[in-house]
Amino acid sequence: MEFEEIYRLYFNDVYLFILALSKNPDIAEEITQETFFKALKNINKFKGDCSIKTWLCQIGKNTYLSHLKKQKHLAHAEAIPEPCADTPSQESTEAICIRRDESLSIYKVLHCLEDPYKEVFTLRTLGALSFKEIGEIFGHKEGWARVTYHRAKLKIQELIKEVQ
Repeated sequence: MEFEEIYRLYFNDVYLFILALSKNPDIAEEITQETFFKALKNINKFKGDCSIKTWLCQIGKNTYLSHLKKQKHLAHAEAIPEPCADTPSQESTEAICIRRDESLSIYKVLHCLEDPYKEVFTLRTLGALSFKEIGEIFGHKEGWARVTYHRAKLKIQELIKEVQ
C-alpha cells in the first residue's frame, strides 16, 4: 500500500484519536501531522504485528506524550496564563470557568483510576478505538480489553458514588 493511501485512509482516525487525548483541535492537527511524518520516516520498521491504524495510533500517542513533556518543561520556564483569565471570547469568563470546573470533576474521577483501567477507558470512550485495537496496543487479546473496560466502568461508578 502506498503511503499516500495510508494517509488518506487513516488521517481522520488518527486525528480523532489525538483529539480525544488532547481536547484541542490545533494540537491534534499538529500531532497528527507529526505522527504521519514519523510514520513515513519509519515505514520500513513496521513489522505488521498489528494493524497500520494501531501502529499509527501508537506513534500518535507517543508523540502526544512527548509534546506534553515538552509543554510541562516550558511551563516551568515561563508563566502560562490560566484558561479562565480575562481574554476576549465569545463566551463569558464565568461560563468558561463553570465548564472547566465540570470537566475538572470528571478528570479527577478518571485520575483516581489506576492503570490500565484509566488508559483503556480513555482509549475506548475518547479515542473510539475497538477492543481489538486496545488489546493490540497493550499486547493482549480483545477479551482482556473488554474485561478491563468493564471493570473500569464499575470503578468509575464507585468513585462517582463516593464523590456525591
